[in-house]
Amino acid sequence: MAGLRDFLLRFRPVGSPGRAAPGGVPADRTAELTAELDPPLALLEEAEEEARHIRDGAAREAAERRRAAERQAQEIVESSQDRAREVRATSAARVRRNAEAEAAELLATAQRETAAVRRRAEERMPRLLDRVADMVAEDIETPHAPAKGRPGDAGRRNP
Repeated sequence: MAGLRDFLLRFRPVGSPGRAAPGGVPADRTAELTAELDPPLALLEEAEEEARHIRDGAAREAAERRRAAERQAQEIVESSQDRAREVRATSAARVRRNAEAEAAELLATAQRETAAVRRRAEERMPRLLDRVADMVAEDIETPHAPAKGRPGDAGRRNP
């Protein structure tokens, strides 16, 4: 646009040969030619103004779209952060449930083993008491003999 304006402003056609001012000097047609150039210059200025208006509108629209894209990106980031928090909470709850299940299983195993040991102890207690009673009875029957266990009891721990 600027190049066309420069061309139109510099355009000066040569004067008509039949017109001469007094004294034979060609007449100055600057005013006439300027009048001929005014409509194209006005049209050019209108086109430039319209182009500026379109450019400004496009810049506003681009800025608006950029802001909308930034808002959308921010919403996506926030949504992703919320989802990550949910996943972490779900994962933590799952780990806690697994740990509680393992702890309950270990506790149940410990209780079963304790009950089994208690049953074995209860089963062996009467036999142990009988053996102790036999040993005491033997010691009582033989007052001068040193206290010793039954043959084969040496080196044995609780039978």
